[in-house]
Amino acid sequence: MNKEQFKGNWNQLKGEIKKKWGKFTDDELLQVEGDYDKFEGKAQELYGDKKEESTEWLDERETKNRQNVSREGTKV
Repeated sequence: MNKEQFKGNWNQLKGEIKKKWGKFTDDELLQVEGDYDKFEGKAQELYGDKKEESTEWLDERETKNRQNVSREGTKV
């Protein structure tokens, strides 16, 4: 589990707590916010590893490009 997936699990828990508190206090807006937090958390959990992979890939490409540019004697 990476950082994004952990955040996703946390957001799901936070959303469930908001939703239950909204039901307890009859606050419909808070219930909706809780549902949204749960949805957002699930998306982070499912796709968090893809974000990390993409970031690593981009970092590798940037490093390679910087190396190529410095070999050619051009400043970045």
